[in-house]
Formats: sequence, C-alpha cells, structure tokens
Amino acid sequence: MTFSICVRERYTDDDGDDRVRYGVAVTTRLPGVGALCPFASADGAVATQSLVNAELGRKGLEYLDDGIAVDDALRALLNADEGRADRQVHGVDAAETFAFSGDGCRDWYGHTVGENYTVAGNLLTGEEVIADAAAAYESTAHGDAPLAERLIDALAAGHAAGGDRRTDLDVQSAALLVTNTETEADDPYYDDLRVDATETPIADLRTTYETAKRGYEAVLEKYDET
Repeated sequence: MTFSICVRERYTDDDGDDRVRYGVAVTTRLPGVGALCPFASADGAVATQSLVNAELGRKGLEYLDDGIAVDDALRALLNADEGRADRQVHGVDAAETFAFSGDGCRDWYGHTVGENYTVAGNLLTGEEVIADAAAAYESTAHGDAPLAERLIDALAAGHAAGGDRRTDLDVQSAALLVTNTETEADDPYYDDLRVDATETPIADLRTTYETAKRGYEAVLEKYDET
C-alpha cells in the first residue's frame, strides 16, 4: 500500500572524520504512514510495508544497533514471521543492503537495490514508480542539497510516475527520517517529519520541510545575536 526509499551516504564531518548518514522516506494512500513504516538510527534505515509488521522495523533497528548486518537481521525476523508472504521490507546499514517482497503482496509490487539504496512498493500503478524514484535519487546522490530534500524529490518522482494505484482513496500520508553516525548529531530536528492526513502528501511534506527549515534557521539566527 506504499512506496518507500532507504539510503546511506558517506561523508566527512567538520573534524575530518568519516561518517554515514541514513535516510528513509515513504508515502501511501492511507493516513499515518509515518507511525508504522519508516525506521532509522545511527546504524541504518529500514522500511516495512504491505501488510505492515512494525516489529520488523523496530526489532530490525535493535539488531542493527547490536552490530548484526541488515540482511541477516531482516532475514532472521522474516523467518520468524508467519505472515512474511504478505510483507515487504527493505533497508540499508553501513555496508549492506536488503530488500524482500513476499509473494502475497498486491500488484504491482516489487523492489530495486542500488549500491547505496533500496526502493520498494506495492499496490502501485507499475514498475516505473520505483524505477523513477530510484533514478531521481541516483541523479542527486551525495549531492549538495540536504538528504531530506532529495528524499522528497525521489518520492515526488515516484508519485509523478503513477504512485499508489488506489486513486479512489483521497486521504494520504508521507514521512521522512534522516539520521547520522555523529555522537552529537548535526542534522536538525526538521529531518524527522510526518504529514499524517492530506490529499497532497508529497507537496505538503515538501512545504512542511521548507517551513521547518526556515523556522530552525530563524531560531539559530536569533540566538546567534544574543
């Protein structure tokens, strides 16, 4: 009932140390997707969807935080899940990627895996949804724009390609989450955003991001002056 993207990007912090940034973004033609599907920590990002089992995300992150590779972590959880045929789960850690689409997912469904990202979706208008989302991300991967902004662009590309095929459902939602490996995370709080109920989820997520960014910068400016 959803399409989503998980990414990792390596970068160098202000002290010259090597770091990793993780991001996940998701949209669907149901309300409240941000409460169920996207998960991220300083060790990776996971999206769980189709007939959602949120424990795949929660426990998946716990396993990643314990040092288990993302493919081993999510395979183990799926093997213990009697409903795995109806699940779709994918994600990234510092070194690996993983994507799974059960045979019980609703058409069109599928996933794609790149060097540093995964994209998956179900109940879509067609394969072009995840292909265009992936291409949009690849075109700006490790770019100058903030990762949150580029994740929204990837969702927008998938949505423009057709997105969720259930056009009779007007109430939709979208969410994004970005984390990194820095001890004191430099990513501001507007990297964790949700639009829970709207008819224009991608546009509203972009507006929310831009407004939150402007507000954050205004606070920094105000307190820099004092």
